[in-house]
Amino acid sequence: MKLLASRYLLLVAFSLLLGACQSTPSATTVATDARATAIAQLEQNLASSELATAEDQLAALQAQSPNDPSLVQYQRQLAEAYLRRSQIVLQKGDVNAAATALARARALMPKAPALTGGVNNAIVNARKAELDRAEAALLAAEAKPQAKVIDPTAESTTVALNLTDIEELRHQLDAIATDVVNYQCDVSIQAPRTQDYPWLATLLTKRVKKLDADFDMNLQKQILRSVPAQIVLSPRKP
Repeated sequence: MKLLASRYLLLVAFSLLLGACQSTPSATTVATDARATAIAQLEQNLASSELATAEDQLAALQAQSPNDPSLVQYQRQLAEAYLRRSQIVLQKGDVNAAATALARARALMPKAPALTGGVNNAIVNARKAELDRAEAALLAAEAKPQAKVIDPTAESTTVALNLTDIEELRHQLDAIATDVVNYQCDVSIQAPRTQDYPWLATLLTKRVKKLDADFDMNLQKQILRSVPAQIVLSPRKP
């Protein structure tokens, strides 16, 4: 009877051990499942254009299985995605972002330079165009004379005249004449007395003609009793 009981207990123990072995997944199964999950996440990030994340995931998979040929297709897909991104952002005018994306595509496809050649040429041309525009703007800024009394961006500038100091008035009219010619200004002489207008107009006209004999100055007279003598300059719009 004791022998029968012992055999029974051994049978039960063996059955439990066998069941435990069957219910515990093997290390190979766990690794396979983890790999399948990682590849699924990689594919998802490629589809959603999360390229930086996809690149990290691909690098991790390649580190685990450096000789796995199945990962080559994902490397190519990622490179092509970076190449498309480079083309898209370049069309939007972001040359720096296009160059960065192209660099990633090249790093992933070092043996296929022909695939990136077209985008590279487009980026080179875009950079050259940017430099040309910047240089042209710089040359234009350097060539454009500096305003002496007006704000070139304002619709008009009012300059109060110092009629009590003839030397100071001459300096003022010299500067005003320069801006009138350089910025093609319409001129309004505003004075509290009628007799102030003719000589101010004469002094300014002589200076303008000295700078540009062919300049056709648009000169207006305003007698305003409540304001001191002043000149309003309005740059002509292109």
